[in-house]
Amino acid sequence: MLCLPPAIRDGNAFLLFSASNAVHKPQNVYLCGMGKNKLAKFDDMATYPHVLQYPFERLREEGFALKGRWRDAFFANANPIVLELGCGKGEYSVGLGRIFPDKNFIGVDIKGARMWSGAKESMEAGMGNVAFLRTDIELIDRFFDGGEVDEIWLTFPDPQMKKCAKRLTSARFMQLYRRILAPRGLVHLKTDSRFLYAYTVGMARANGLTILADTADLYRSGLCDTAGNEALSILTYYERQWLERGIDIKYLCFACDKREAFMEPDMEIEPDDYRSFSRSRRSSVASGKQQI
Repeated sequence: MLCLPPAIRDGNAFLLFSASNAVHKPQNVYLCGMGKNKLAKFDDMATYPHVLQYPFERLREEGFALKGRWRDAFFANANPIVLELGCGKGEYSVGLGRIFPDKNFIGVDIKGARMWSGAKESMEAGMGNVAFLRTDIELIDRFFDGGEVDEIWLTFPDPQMKKCAKRLTSARFMQLYRRILAPRGLVHLKTDSRFLYAYTVGMARANGLTILADTADLYRSGLCDTAGNEALSILTYYERQWLERGIDIKYLCFACDKREAFMEPDMEIEPDDYRSFSRSRRSSVASGKQQI
C-alpha cells in the first residue's frame, strides 16, 4: 500500500495526471495520434496520486500551489529534495528512493508514457518519498522555490552535440538550476557520452565550480565501492546496453555555486563516434562555444 503524503491522503491533491489535460498546449496536438497503449498508460496514471502535472494555462495564470511548499504540504517532512531531470522511465528516481528513504525524490520529464513505469513501480512498492512531475525542464523554476532543491541528477541526457543551449549542462541550464538549488547544491551527471562529459567538465572549470567527483570510467574507478556512493551503482535499462557494447560510463559531480552569470567553455570537443539508441552519428568536430 502506498504511503501517501498527507496532502494526498486528506483528499487535497494539487495535481492530477490525465491524457485529456496536457501540461502544455503543444502537447494537445499529439493526443489524437497516440497509440492505445500510451493512452492506457495516461489513464492508468490518472489514478496515481504521486504523479503530478499542472495545465500550462493555469500555471501561467495562477502559478504553482506547491512551489516552496513541497516539504510541508506534499511530503510532510523536512528531508532534502532531489530531482532527476529527464527521468525517462523513472528507474533512477525509484532506485534512489529505495536507497535513501530519508530523502525525497521527484522525477521530472515531459514524456508521460515513459514515466508510467517508474510511477507504477513506486506506487506498488508503497514508496512515499518518490513522486513524478510532468513538465518541460525549462519551466522547472516555476515549480520550485529558491533553495528548495538540494540535488539534481542528470542521467544519460541527450548530449545535444549540435545545440549547445539544449544541453542540460549548458550555461543556460546552470543558471536555471541555480535559481532553485540550495547554497552549494549538487549536480550529478551520469553519461555514456564522451562529448557531453568533456563539455560539462569544461563548463564547470570555466565557471570555477567545485568538482567533487570526476571519472571517465565509473565502474573501474572504485567510486561505486566507496561508502556513501551506493547511488552510483543503480543501472538503468539503457545503461546496461551501453556497458554491453563496451562503452564506459562517465560520472561528474559538482557544486552549482552561486554566480551572477554562467559562461560557456571556449573549447572544441570531438563528437561521439558511435550510434546510440536515440542519436544519429555526428562526423564533424563540434564546438562547445556558443552564445546563449
